[in-house]
Amino acid sequence: MTITRRNFLRSGVGGTAAVAACATLAPAPAEARDNHPIPENALGLLYDATLCIGCKACMSGCKDANNLPPENNVGEKLWDTPLELSGYTYNVIKIYQNGTMENKDKAENGFAHIKRSCLHCGDPSCVSACPVSAMTKDPNTGIVGYNKDACIGCRYCVAACPFGVPQFQYDTPTPQIAKCQLCKHRLAEGKIPACAGQCPTGATIFGTYTALSAEIDRRKAMTPGQPALFPRRTPDSGDTHEKAAAEYVDQVYGQKEVGGTQVRYLSGVPFDKLALPVGLPERSYAATSETMQHTLYGGLMLPGVALAGLVAAAWRGSKDHHDDDDQHGGHSHG
Repeated sequence: MTITRRNFLRSGVGGTAAVAACATLAPAPAEARDNHPIPENALGLLYDATLCIGCKACMSGCKDANNLPPENNVGEKLWDTPLELSGYTYNVIKIYQNGTMENKDKAENGFAHIKRSCLHCGDPSCVSACPVSAMTKDPNTGIVGYNKDACIGCRYCVAACPFGVPQFQYDTPTPQIAKCQLCKHRLAEGKIPACAGQCPTGATIFGTYTALSAEIDRRKAMTPGQPALFPRRTPDSGDTHEKAAAEYVDQVYGQKEVGGTQVRYLSGVPFDKLALPVGLPERSYAATSETMQHTLYGGLMLPGVALAGLVAAAWRGSKDHHDDDDQHGGHSHG
């Protein structure tokens, strides 16, 4: 008997009954889980696009702090010119341009800058997707880190990240995943992330999630056009930069996207124009995918059904083969 798809499915029905009986002894599938919350002592960044002047000091500081080589993409290769996040660039400043570009932080005939780096998700997809725990989330600081010694190079984290952050080094026989780790090696030395430390205008500041939330609220309450003070490096540094308050869009990017992130953004230009994905769900992809996996594989139900179908089909095929032999005189004996 040839095992066709029809035979397999028909035979699988019988096998399913046996699996269903066993399933009563197996643990019930896990219920849908909620987003993992932002840790109580989480650390993060606030990037205010209205303060960014595009100097790229944060990029230079990041390269120096992480011993990253320059990337040359234009001209005669005389200086570092990364165009996007890569295996050797953890942080990049990009620009939005429209029309005459007369007005900073305006969508029409204006321009704006945007910082691209890891957002350190509260419930990161990269950590959920990694099969060997090379991607980790610190339970205290919430920093999403990477262990090169555990990594097997599967690049699941690259595919899983909704922000396109983790990058793979394709040009080396010993490749690694490249991403911002919030300069955790500097934090261990009592320093702050290099991008925040180098920013001259306070466009990027570092602090606890709670302190940054308070700073976001303070800035959102400012009167557009009125002089205001903006802290450099950290919310409580005491070193301030004076500038007229901007008119922000309502959205605080990273506040709710995929469960919330520890790096958040303020802008005067809608985020769909700033190279950031919009329309992301508030439920994290990790929560959704893990719930589906637990449902499908809880008690090994799905693999069990498939195995039962294969066994039943194989048994039926063997039985029909012997029946055919009997009908044709059985086996010959020497």
